[in-house]
Amino acid sequence: MVVDPYQKREAKKYKNPIPSREYISSWLKKNKDVTTQKNLEKIFDIKNKEEKKALRRRLRAMERDGQIIYTRNKCYITPEKLKTIQGKVIGHRDGYGFLRAETLKDDLWLSTEQMKLCIHGDFILAHVFDSDKKGRSAAKVLKILKPNSNLIVGRYYIKNAKNFVIPDDTRFNFHIFITSSIQPKCIAVGSIVVVKLKNYPLKRKIIEGVIVEVLGKKMATNLAIEVALRTHSIPYCWSEEVKNQLLYIKNNISYSDRKNRIDLCHLPFFTIDDEDARDFDDAIFCKKKNNSEEGWDLWVAIADVSAYVKPNTALDKAASERGTSVYFPSLVVPMLPEKISIDLCSLKPDVERLCLVCQMHLSITGELISYKHYEAIISSKGRFTYNEIFKIWNGDIDLRIQYKKIIKYIDNLFDLQKIFHIYKINKKSIDFENIEPKFILDKENKIYKIYQNIRNDAHKFIESCMILANIASSLLVKKYKYPTLFRNHDKPSQNNVISFRLFLKELGLTLDGGDIPDAVDYSHLLKKISFRSDYEMIQIMLLRSMKQAVYSPKNCGHFGLSLPSYLHFTSPIRRYPDLLVHRIIKFLILKENKILINKNNMYNTHLISLKDAEQLGIHCSMTERRADNAVRDVVDWLKCDFMQKKIGHILTGVISNVTSFGFFVRLNQLFIDGLVHITSLHDDYYYFDSIRLRLIGKSHKKIYRLGDKLKVKVIAIHLHERKIELSL
Repeated sequence: MVVDPYQKREAKKYKNPIPSREYISSWLKKNKDVTTQKNLEKIFDIKNKEEKKALRRRLRAMERDGQIIYTRNKCYITPEKLKTIQGKVIGHRDGYGFLRAETLKDDLWLSTEQMKLCIHGDFILAHVFDSDKKGRSAAKVLKILKPNSNLIVGRYYIKNAKNFVIPDDTRFNFHIFITSSIQPKCIAVGSIVVVKLKNYPLKRKIIEGVIVEVLGKKMATNLAIEVALRTHSIPYCWSEEVKNQLLYIKNNISYSDRKNRIDLCHLPFFTIDDEDARDFDDAIFCKKKNNSEEGWDLWVAIADVSAYVKPNTALDKAASERGTSVYFPSLVVPMLPEKISIDLCSLKPDVERLCLVCQMHLSITGELISYKHYEAIISSKGRFTYNEIFKIWNGDIDLRIQYKKIIKYIDNLFDLQKIFHIYKINKKSIDFENIEPKFILDKENKIYKIYQNIRNDAHKFIESCMILANIASSLLVKKYKYPTLFRNHDKPSQNNVISFRLFLKELGLTLDGGDIPDAVDYSHLLKKISFRSDYEMIQIMLLRSMKQAVYSPKNCGHFGLSLPSYLHFTSPIRRYPDLLVHRIIKFLILKENKILINKNNMYNTHLISLKDAEQLGIHCSMTERRADNAVRDVVDWLKCDFMQKKIGHILTGVISNVTSFGFFVRLNQLFIDGLVHITSLHDDYYYFDSIRLRLIGKSHKKIYRLGDKLKVKVIAIHLHERKIELSL
């Protein structure tokens, strides 16, 4: 029997003392392997039932306090002996998966066996291995910290008198057997349903669930959106608390609202947006200084959402949970209710609106010299589209006559745009061109026309104004040490740079800048290839080599814009981080104006702790990705639905991606990708060159690589999987 050095202390506390926490931890640290409770009972000579119960309670308390880890095979080990990490499980349709952790640059491999202990979406504690057999960093499941409690969308079937659902998301690679639900007889076979899991999968025993909602059977655009909302767990209903709070928000600007605000209603502000925009959260006005050599004054007025959405209210919590508005092709799921987003905080023409203004003094070359922020009231003098402004700038007679009263102010914008075009706001930033297609939908919300949405000078001018306002806001916030959310964009990893350079080499191109190029090196490359027919494909590969931008209270700079600090200030209607930035700026305005701030002042609630900022940064980055993925699901369905009438057609395109199972071809004029599967290449056996992204024929040495122009035939559309199948 071993002796506990803390035995006397434990004997004073307990009638039947058991080994102390310190001694259990010490023994586990010395032990080479994991151990069970039964083994600990033998080691510590614990025999009677009461002592065994006491030991079990102590072990559970130690586990709760993080002193020891209870593994999936019912053993104990100390955290120091394991390289552990917490993260989210990302499943794969082929059975394996990955562990994604915020603290790691790359995902960890989860084998098929490990995926039997968890499912896609679980938040787990895992043991990190140095590598698996293929040289990848791997993880072993230790504990499910937070099971995936999301509802699962799938199709309902009956086979051998058993009701089951096949999940729509292939990352759940199992069937769910339905035990109880809405009466199965009321559900048509093949219906799309929403399921809540009843039991948790362990070693892939039968997984049971309950049908909680039937969405429909015949897929259409609206149903595709309903599926995406539930698949990605996007909140889409307002709580009763939010609805009640909206009732108490006044529709008119009161006397107290005007207090300490500057009245700018005499200035001719304009909003410039897309034709289909519903919320107008930014307006601009500019004029030359009295002495033209002194440069320009530029005002960027942003809707003061923080005046209506107060911290820690039901409305604020709902906005935080959503994180961002989600823009589907036929529907917007807003971050804020319509009373806020398209009414009180929408800068409509000839209506007074509360704003937070960033007023900037620019040099004659468009360089930011000074800035100031203040609360104001404006009344927009016009709602314009990008195309209208572009036409006016290019001499459209009818439009110039229509707006003759304010045409000089619109021309002022054009003069400033010419300066931005010549001198650039940030010469070192990467100047990407928008390559996203624009869909025109018919009455049934299906695609009937596709075109490339090319940015004109009006788009670029507004973008430049917003970037300047974000830079000025970042400079203001950075002066102080209060936590807020910066928009960070890290430089590409060295491996990604190497892979991108190998791809460029195949095309006879080079990327300057050494091991870790600067943004200006990428910008020079894009300028060099701007007239090439494969420009779009090269830019796509460049974007794939980049890291995602994220929100964080830790300022790490923005690589793509080549800025030491950057944050989002200009869209508080649709992005929660912008709302947080507005709150901190309004606090700083009071501070700079030396207005008394005490514990009872409401502005103190505008400050958040560093811990809260860190959590919000992770959450808002997640909601941004979540929205992108949901929109992509719907767009992919729309593309597949559109391509059904193209089955049998022969089309031209270029190879946009190459994988081990085939290559994707982007169809000309349609901006839609389809897959040529490797099994359809009957002339040879092809192997995958993962370094240069090529398929190479073993016998004839025929090569398929990125950018190759091909003629393909549309042979099948798989709507459920959202895939378009092509053949040469």
